[in-house]
Amino acid sequence: MSSVPDAAAPRFRFLPAVGTWKYHLLLASVAIFFLGPLGGVAASYMNFSLGFFVASQVLSGILGSVVTYGYGAEGKHGANYMQTMAASVASLCAMSVLIQSMVWLGMPQPPAWQLMLFVGCVGMFGVGVGMLYTPLLVDKLQLDYPSGYAVANILRALTDKRLLKASIAKLGGGTGLGILAAWLTEKVAAIAALSVSSSTVGAGMVVGSRITVPAMLMGLIGLGITPYLQGIGWLGPNDPYRKIGFLISLAMICGAALVDLALLAVQAVDRIRGRAQAPADNEPAWKKVNVPRLIAWVVGWGAAVVVVATQVLHQPAGFILFGLALSLLFVLINGIAYGISDNNPISSAFVMSVLLMSLLGLKDPLVGLMASSILLISTSVGCDMQQDRSTGWRLGTNRVVQFRYQVLGIFMGAVLCVVLARVFMGAYPVLSVNQLDHPDVKVAQWSSAMTYKFVGAIRDLGTLSAHKVTALLVGLGIGFTLEVIRKVVRRHPAYLRYVQGSRTGFGVGWTLDSLVLASPYAYAFGGFIALPAAIWFGMGGILTSLFNTVTKRFRREPAPGETVLPEDMSTMSLVGGGLIAGESLFYLFVGLAGLLSLLG
Repeated sequence: MSSVPDAAAPRFRFLPAVGTWKYHLLLASVAIFFLGPLGGVAASYMNFSLGFFVASQVLSGILGSVVTYGYGAEGKHGANYMQTMAASVASLCAMSVLIQSMVWLGMPQPPAWQLMLFVGCVGMFGVGVGMLYTPLLVDKLQLDYPSGYAVANILRALTDKRLLKASIAKLGGGTGLGILAAWLTEKVAAIAALSVSSSTVGAGMVVGSRITVPAMLMGLIGLGITPYLQGIGWLGPNDPYRKIGFLISLAMICGAALVDLALLAVQAVDRIRGRAQAPADNEPAWKKVNVPRLIAWVVGWGAAVVVVATQVLHQPAGFILFGLALSLLFVLINGIAYGISDNNPISSAFVMSVLLMSLLGLKDPLVGLMASSILLISTSVGCDMQQDRSTGWRLGTNRVVQFRYQVLGIFMGAVLCVVLARVFMGAYPVLSVNQLDHPDVKVAQWSSAMTYKFVGAIRDLGTLSAHKVTALLVGLGIGFTLEVIRKVVRRHPAYLRYVQGSRTGFGVGWTLDSLVLASPYAYAFGGFIALPAAIWFGMGGILTSLFNTVTKRFRREPAPGETVLPEDMSTMSLVGGGLIAGESLFYLFVGLAGLLSLLG
């Protein structure tokens, strides 16, 4: 591996020079043998016990910054490489619930090496697809990826004394508040009843009200139409809106993405014809990626998935190819949702794939699980790849080197995923009990909510109802139509002059962007999550807008010699990022503490 060498020497003489093989050996060893397994064990435990997992980017970034502190400001890149690798390990380890799903469904267990090979090949395919979409989601759309935003701020602050001094109170205060809020949620019933999440509020503070208010609005609309949907049979008597809302939301994103991809295709044709072609030298060296090689990577590992699935695991090629094709779509769709809201709806993508395979007539649960697991793993590691690239985009980290670290993480994650599944289910037999068939079994802390959702979806194979198809078509139509109207209105010169020319115009622009013609991507988030989460997300964005409006009046010019934080290290982004980091750290340590108490 190599990166652009730094002119500045390390602060400590024992540290290897930046860009040398010893430098990368140091970083990779710490990440793959310590940070990765640490996050991987926590992620696997959390998925078995809580039904969700927190990726280890924040913890790995902080610990990685300790290792690279001696490199000064340049150390942010090394710490970024380490958190990238560690996060890949954790993302794949969290997929151990797929093996638990096989046990719940009574499926025969393939040998461990076969599962490792399959998971590894899918992981390699997924990171390639995620990298393929990076220029669109990170460079062109410049999505925030709130957790990636937070990690970038942490790495910059911890490795640069000037930035640390200027930002420590805001970042540290937000982190402390996030830990405190998470602890109170766990310990105080009244606060828990509010369903408050500091990371959800923090994500809203990072992205702003034009994204969060539409999500909150969609959640409120869903609440309002729930009785009607229950009356026509789309929902059961006690079902919340999001049980059908997630289908509408996924389809809305598909419809909007169709518009954006069509426009990108037109731009690509223009470039090919020589119009709007930017000189190659305008692209920074750290951004450059060999696209033909990347496409070959995706095709090659896609072929490897097919070979392993058909020749080793004896699955039909047709649905395996269908799973790969869906991955190409959903890594983009989930990447957009993740970039806007810090929520990667991997379980929704899994359920959607099962529904689509039902529509094609599939009834074999093992085939459905294997094909859907391709989508699940790909969206997990592919969207994680995009989030890490967003961190790298803010730091100027070499993408090729970061990709290589991610690939090494996939190797370790594929092995640990299977090992941890076998270890946990062997140590705690209750994890092997199908809670759908045995709802009265006492499972203590092992709720396995994600497995519960997967197995429930697989059991619905071959029974896709007409109203779910209608919901998909409705969402697709809304997303497509809304995005077309937005593109026309928001590009009109007269409209742009009006909204930029006065306070009244600004207010009209905010109203259109947040309420009337909001982004379908933003609206969609309200269908993925429970209403309280949508409201807290909305409140975070509103808080940022109010803060920025008030402080704008009192803003002063910086004094000579005063450290000026980068624009994307604003007060609210630092505090919001701290809230995300605080809750992430709290639940990671809760997971590790719970595991250690069981082992003790």
